[in-house]
Amino acid sequence: MHDPTLPLTPDTDAGTSLWRDAFHRLRRNHLAMVGLVLLSIIVILSIVGPWFSAHTFDAQDRDNRLASPSARHWFGTDHLGRDVFVRVLTGGRVSIQVGLAATAVSLLIGVVYGAVAGFQGGRLDNGMMRIVDILYTLPFTIVAIILVTYFGRSLLLVFIAIGAVEWLTMARIVRGQVQSLKEKEFVEAAMAMGLPWRRILFRHLIPNALGPIIVYTTLTIPRVMLLEAFLSYLGLGVQAPMSSWGTLIKEGVAVMEEYPWLLIFPGVALSATLFSLNFLGDGLRDALDPRSSKD
Repeated sequence: MHDPTLPLTPDTDAGTSLWRDAFHRLRRNHLAMVGLVLLSIIVILSIVGPWFSAHTFDAQDRDNRLASPSARHWFGTDHLGRDVFVRVLTGGRVSIQVGLAATAVSLLIGVVYGAVAGFQGGRLDNGMMRIVDILYTLPFTIVAIILVTYFGRSLLLVFIAIGAVEWLTMARIVRGQVQSLKEKEFVEAAMAMGLPWRRILFRHLIPNALGPIIVYTTLTIPRVMLLEAFLSYLGLGVQAPMSSWGTLIKEGVAVMEEYPWLLIFPGVALSATLFSLNFLGDGLRDALDPRSSKD
């Protein structure tokens, strides 16, 4: 028995678990924690920052067009006299929303598709994964461009178009996890009890595959944000006067020699976010790896 006068430690009656061990490993990963802190700061600034600014993202000051950074306009102004600082923060809102929403679409399609294929096996699995193999041969960016061009350029359609071409790897990951888990005793016990396959799949198998799903999700968000930035750079993403980091980078590239701040600030914001997400994703991958050694 544990002495109640002594504090609990991870090695005493408090017990341990995969998630608790993973959290401790993640905390010891300095790059991952730096990424988490930096990402949190960027998200908070993007959400609340514009509310505390004297400027709005679409307000034009014709007398201060293309003004360099100053106390009045921290990041300068663009060709219409709009405050670049507020537009970068507003663009962060849009880019992060696209990243999260499109990743959610990708997650929903990929998890369900891969789980069904892995659990059912046989000819159904074979046929479903051959479809994935065929889709892998298509150039994702061109498919996204075609979808956005054909169905329109609304923000919702950008979410759907990007998510619809980013689910294939998730489907493969989930399929492999489900194939290994369905041979476990708890699944055989559930089958012996006569539980329907849908309940076994969604109540038992998918929750036990959450580790790899979470890791790949954190690595998908920066990919999606980069694709959105590319589409916006081509003029197929967010439409004026709304901004995203991709549209701001497009505007900055056109005048980067004379007015470099128009490119530097949105470029740094996008790069910092992508680096943060990748550091955090790598840290989660290492933390949730059951083969990692315990300290």
